[in-house]
Amino acid sequence: MTEPAAVSAPSTRRAAGRGRAAGVLLLLAALTGLVSLPTWFTTTAATALDPRVVVTASGADVAPAVPAAALVLLACAAAIALVGRVARWVVLAVVAGAGVLVVAAALQAIGDPWASGLHQQVVDATSVGEDRSPVTVSVWPYLAVGVGAVVVLVALWLARASRSWAGPSRRHEGTTAATTEPRPQVEDERSAWDALSRGDDPS
Repeated sequence: MTEPAAVSAPSTRRAAGRGRAAGVLLLLAALTGLVSLPTWFTTTAATALDPRVVVTASGADVAPAVPAAALVLLACAAAIALVGRVARWVVLAVVAGAGVLVVAAALQAIGDPWASGLHQQVVDATSVGEDRSPVTVSVWPYLAVGVGAVVVLVALWLARASRSWAGPSRRHEGTTAATTEPRPQVEDERSAWDALSRGDDPS
């Protein structure tokens, strides 16, 4: 009577592992999107009417790849609990690629804010594009680099952890087949008893 519990235990652990993986990826998707919302860079520009116009740029403005990676992670969180073993490796590779993309986009923005999109923000705000004042960098692009690195590490961790819950269990199917196999013999015995009750010789 204890065999059904033993059969269902591995399946329960696999389901729990997939659920935790999906939850972790959802959290990373939220963090990745969050770090792209605040102001990353602040600078000033001069116009004919105002000699000092403060211009700010968010992470989404200067590194649009970061919110795009957040959407990719969101899709991976939905897929990780549904796909099979081979497709799961593809999903984890996409997760790692999203983390690398976040790190690369944030570092590029930090390295050259003007080329990353700050110049266009100044032009949109002041119609002046030649005056490049000093740029103040906030903590958010550095946090984006950290989040991207964590995404890559989580992808590697899930690749190792998923070995214990990849693929459906076959034990329950074997148990079901073994249980249902004797049924034809039972039906034959019932037919024999029915024939005897009618006075017929089943042999």
